[in-house]
Amino acid sequence: MAEWNGVVGWFLSSCDPLNFFDRIKKNKAAIHSVRLDECFAHFDCDRDTFLNPDEFELLMKALFKKKGIPYDLTEKQLFDFQQLLIENRDGKLGFEEFKNCWSPWIKQIVDPVSALVIVDVQNDFISGSLSIERCPAGQDGRVIVPVINDLIENVDFDVIVYSLDWHPEDHISFIDNIHLRPLHSSSKVNAEEACCYDRVVFDGPSPVQQVLWPRHCVQGTWGSQLHPHLKVASNAIYIKKGISPDIDSYSAFWDNQKLSSTELQSKLCDANVTDVYVCGLAYDICVGKFVYIRGIQLNFMKDLI
Repeated sequence: MAEWNGVVGWFLSSCDPLNFFDRIKKNKAAIHSVRLDECFAHFDCDRDTFLNPDEFELLMKALFKKKGIPYDLTEKQLFDFQQLLIENRDGKLGFEEFKNCWSPWIKQIVDPVSALVIVDVQNDFISGSLSIERCPAGQDGRVIVPVINDLIENVDFDVIVYSLDWHPEDHISFIDNIHLRPLHSSSKVNAEEACCYDRVVFDGPSPVQQVLWPRHCVQGTWGSQLHPHLKVASNAIYIKKGISPDIDSYSAFWDNQKLSSTELQSKLCDANVTDVYVCGLAYDICVGKFVYIRGIQLNFMKDLI
């Protein structure tokens, strides 16, 4: 250990590994020019092509700091990080393992790109045909508008996205369209007895379970428009979902059967987005259960507002 401390002391004084990421953060161009092999070599103090536990700790301290001071990571926290990254469990992080975590993890920490995804803040969900105020929770959807406006005005998001329910007239989710499609024999509710919010099963090559909703967010109508008091950012991205008549889409990423995707994932990837902040209506369906969870599955860092 004394020999190791001497190596670390020399390394700290000569190339200052704890400030490695601080230096490149100050120069955005440098972040993209630094190669992963250069970064790996920077922390491989003894040049044995592995990061041993002490070298790994240097890497963690360089990554996780507040106001220039490394967090005091416990041995268990360091061990847990190692277990996540080291595939062969030999206690040393090899170059191939380092490469696997470079883009999806290290570069996300060093050079985060943020996106605010605003889900379905549309007239019909606030004061129209499917107002959440008339749902069991009885909440007033208008209260989120000033909160979102404050985020748009005061937080420097790199990308802002608005998702919108954008249904055709003959959409499968509308209760008044129930007679347009045959029900499957497994449906516990028939067309004559069906009510709003019932779950039915439509027939087809693959039977489709569907909750029946009041007609809402029909393309081009007042109900489909963003709430008039919601601020609209310049250069925003708009994602329209539920546009196919025969399948619903709660998520801004995929339809409910995951047969087709929207442009959201590709738009976020094209902008090199790493961190996604999600807000809007309504938490229990489109926001939390489908957009937020799906974003985690796609390896975006997610925060639910």
